[in-house]
Amino acid sequence: MNTNVFKKNPKNLEVIPVFFATDDNYIPFLDVAIGSLIENSSKNYFYDIHILNTGLKIENIFKVKLRQNANVSITFDNISKNIEKISESFRNIYHFSLAAYYRLFIESMFPQFKKILYLDCDIVVLGDVSKLWEIDLGDNMLAGVVEGFVASTKEFREYAQKAVGVNPDRYINSGILSINLEKFRENKIEEKFRYLLSTFNFDTVDPDQMYLNYLCKDKILYLPCDWNFTAAYEKPVEKINIVHYALAKKPWQFDNVTNDVYFWEYAKKSHFYKKILSIKNDFDDVAKAKKEQAGIDIVLRAAEIVLNGKTFCNTLIGE
Repeated sequence: MNTNVFKKNPKNLEVIPVFFATDDNYIPFLDVAIGSLIENSSKNYFYDIHILNTGLKIENIFKVKLRQNANVSITFDNISKNIEKISESFRNIYHFSLAAYYRLFIESMFPQFKKILYLDCDIVVLGDVSKLWEIDLGDNMLAGVVEGFVASTKEFREYAQKAVGVNPDRYINSGILSINLEKFRENKIEEKFRYLLSTFNFDTVDPDQMYLNYLCKDKILYLPCDWNFTAAYEKPVEKINIVHYALAKKPWQFDNVTNDVYFWEYAKKSHFYKKILSIKNDFDDVAKAKKEQAGIDIVLRAAEIVLNGKTFCNTLIGE
C-alpha cells in the first residue's frame, strides 16, 4: 500500500502542527496515541503530525504512516544532525527516553510554525485536540497542566521549590503542551537550554521538564487537568480529554493501571497490537520489580538533588 496517496491538505483547512518524539521501543505506543487523536479529531482542521526521531526501522515508519488520510499527514523528522553536538550531554534517567529532550529543538528546526502542540507517546486522546489548539496563549510561552505527582509528593515539591526554583503548585508536566514558538524564539529558549545543558548539565529526575519549567517560569498558561489526566488526579472530571500514563507504571507492562481501559480500547485498533501484547506478556516479575524500584528511586533521587549544591537555585538563582 502506498502511504503517500493523500494529497497534503486537499481542502485547504487550517493546519494544526502536532509533534511527538519517539524511538523504536516506543513506536507501538506512539501509534496508539496517534490513532486515538485521529479518531476523536475535528474534520474542520488538517493535522500535520511530525515525529521527531534519530533513526527508526522502515517497517515501523510504514505502519504508522498507514494512518494518514485526507485530514492527516504524518512526517518522520530525523533530527540526528541537529543535536549531534549536544546529545552526549543528555542524561538517561530512570524510565525516561532520551527522546524527551527533542521537543526543545523544535523552535529552530521548524521556522515555518508559530505555534505547535506537543504530545508524549504514553497517552490516549479522548477529546478533540483542536479545542486545545484554539486556546489563546497570549504572551505566554506555553500552556500546560500542573504536574500532579509533583504537587502531591513531599519530595517532588521540595525538588521543584528548592532545586528548580519553581512553585510546586505551578510546576507543569511537559507531556502535553501548546507551545508559542514565536515567544520561544524571542526568549531564545533553545539557545538558553543548550547553554545550561553544556555548561552545567544539572542533576534531574525529569530531564526536559525541569528546563522548561525554569526557562518558561511566569510565562505559562495553566490548563485544567482534563488535558493531561494522570493517576495523580483522584477527583473525577466531567470529561477527560487526554489520559497520560505518566511515571513508572504503564498499561503495556502492569495490570490494573489507572484508566488502562482507554489504552486497550485503542491498542486493539493498532497495527502494533500483537507487538504490544507480546511486550505485555514478556514483562515478567523481575522486570516489574525493577520498574517499581525505579519509581521509588526517582523519589529518593529528588530528595538527594535538593541537598546537592549544583542546582538551578544554588547556581543560577542564588537561593
